[in-house]
Amino acid sequence: MNLTDSIKKLIGVGSKIEIALNQLGIYTLEHLLFNLPFRYQNKTKITHLDTNSIGEALIEVDITKVESVFYRKKIFIIHAQDKTGHNIIIRFFNLFENQQQQLSRGETIQCFGEIKVGKLGLEMHHPEYRIISQAQKPLFEKTLTPIYHITQGIFQNQYRKWVNIALEILHKNPLDDFVNYSNININQAINFLHHPPPNADLQQIKNFSHPTQETLILNEFCAHRLSLLLLKKQRSLDKSISFEKKNQYSTTLLKNLNFELTNAQLRVIGEIANDLSKTKPMLRLLQGDVGSGKTIVAVFSTLQVVAKNYQVVIMAPTQILAEQHFINFSQQLEPLNINISYLSGTQKIVEKKQNMSDIQSGKSQIIIGTHALFQKDVEFNNLGLVIIDEQHRFGVHQRLLLTQKAKQIPHQLVMTATPIPRSLAMTAYADLDISVIDELPKNRQKVQTVILNLDKKNELIGRIQKVCKTEQQVYWVSTLIDDSEVLELESAQRTFETIKNQLPNEKIGLLHGRMNRDEKTKIMQDFKDKKINILIATTVIEVGVDVPNATLMIIENSERLGLAQLHQLRGRVGRGNQKSVCVLLYKAPLSHHAKERLSILRKSNDGFLIAQKDLEIRGAGEVLGTQQTGLQQMKIANLNRDKHLLEKTQILGEKLLKLTSAQQQQFINRWTNDHNKIFAGA
Repeated sequence: MNLTDSIKKLIGVGSKIEIALNQLGIYTLEHLLFNLPFRYQNKTKITHLDTNSIGEALIEVDITKVESVFYRKKIFIIHAQDKTGHNIIIRFFNLFENQQQQLSRGETIQCFGEIKVGKLGLEMHHPEYRIISQAQKPLFEKTLTPIYHITQGIFQNQYRKWVNIALEILHKNPLDDFVNYSNININQAINFLHHPPPNADLQQIKNFSHPTQETLILNEFCAHRLSLLLLKKQRSLDKSISFEKKNQYSTTLLKNLNFELTNAQLRVIGEIANDLSKTKPMLRLLQGDVGSGKTIVAVFSTLQVVAKNYQVVIMAPTQILAEQHFINFSQQLEPLNINISYLSGTQKIVEKKQNMSDIQSGKSQIIIGTHALFQKDVEFNNLGLVIIDEQHRFGVHQRLLLTQKAKQIPHQLVMTATPIPRSLAMTAYADLDISVIDELPKNRQKVQTVILNLDKKNELIGRIQKVCKTEQQVYWVSTLIDDSEVLELESAQRTFETIKNQLPNEKIGLLHGRMNRDEKTKIMQDFKDKKINILIATTVIEVGVDVPNATLMIIENSERLGLAQLHQLRGRVGRGNQKSVCVLLYKAPLSHHAKERLSILRKSNDGFLIAQKDLEIRGAGEVLGTQQTGLQQMKIANLNRDKHLLEKTQILGEKLLKLTSAQQQQFINRWTNDHNKIFAGA
């Protein structure tokens, strides 16, 4: 047999067992090698019975007495003694009659299990055993015994036999060590972790900090990075449309801007313009902190494409963000007479049909929308650029659905207001070029963050009045732990009524996700136009809302939200040149993580620092979003735990590009799971 053979070749693997192993991500013998044990048993020495022998142990004892007792169910009890003269009681449950007959007085047995202290002394309950005096194979092992994550219908002893078969094949035909990072190669690492010697540092293994584990983790990181780099290389062979850097639209817009672009914005606009001028399809990630000005960068990118009579589609995850983009783009591009369409699932049929007709004919030059853009009957005339905002909320397959609607491969720009730590971005998005807006506009004020117990929220009424007297505006965000939009709405409505009663002379508005498009647009426009000075809202205002006159943000139940979301909400204020404050209301008692999150926000306004802390607290899967499924299915590596190895991965990943195509594919197949299952032991 070979390691690439199907597990069906193993004795004892029928169709049911095969399905069970597939659920663990195991399809070939090689997969068995990378499903590592999650703990070990020590059967390498006989433990003498004394007061220090509590816990898991292998013992060898002589049976001095046996008895059966009934207590709810039949229990078979063995009284035994080891060579040191210490006694132990061994209790068995549901033993067959013939097993009980074999375990008679005078027999010598080896038992492995947990030694406990009972009423009558030392006890062991239902251990694994062998009758040594009857020449049964001893439980004694030369190495530590591995325990694996398995599923129903598979037993540890059976599974260990299959792993050992794979290890025997590995011994005869070692795997090629493509990474060759340290003096521990991949074959040595695999053998060690399946059968560690008695003196192995189990705490180090438990913490995933053993050198053998580091070898495998680096291999896995490198395989994922290589697969993304090869995707990038393959994409460079495709052809897209080339758009000239200089165009009249961009020149006019730049002259008409009533603010000055930052150096970071100008640099990133140049990077994107350079990509769009080439026939190689762009796939670039644009990231920047809250309020860094990503939208205007996207506007300049669209103009380069529209100037050549090609269409641009801008995809947003929520209706309110899409609407804000529609408003912002319309205002910025109004003097240029560019046709912009909006498409969402809640539009009236007549309006929707007209927009879809304009999109298909090419009359619509810029199309902004939500998931409605994925619909089959949405057809583009000549799509040249796809822009995905808040990209972590979309999967790769959703990006592809849009790009596949183009007649020729379009350029792609994906944006996020949730900064991703550099080392993580270089691994998770190795197939993308990355642009970072690392500078805020000059007039941007740091937001002061205050943490306040929910019991004191009535004290905020006076603070709100003072803000309104200066003709500045206030957000009050009502949140709930429940994801139910209905319950969140009820909470916002209660807050709305309370504030309305306490401040009857103020103009108060209510905004929530269950409003229709026209209602939400009117409320937001009224808030922008200062017709509303206090806006009670749900978390729908998390992104995309820009009201420079708003200087006070109050977030209820802030302990229930994550760092990134709190930072996004806080970013709705501090957009003008006035001093702004964010009040985080919490309900005591706070958990350890909640205290940590709120403390970080109070100390820092730096989105990149907050993103790093968020990574440490929540882990990479949550930071990147649930759509980054490939990273969630790593067999051994963990992006959060093993982030200290990511820099080495980048260096080693370049070296792997020099392998032959066959070697590269062999290496990638070893670590990636084409069957899209989650591997155990990760």
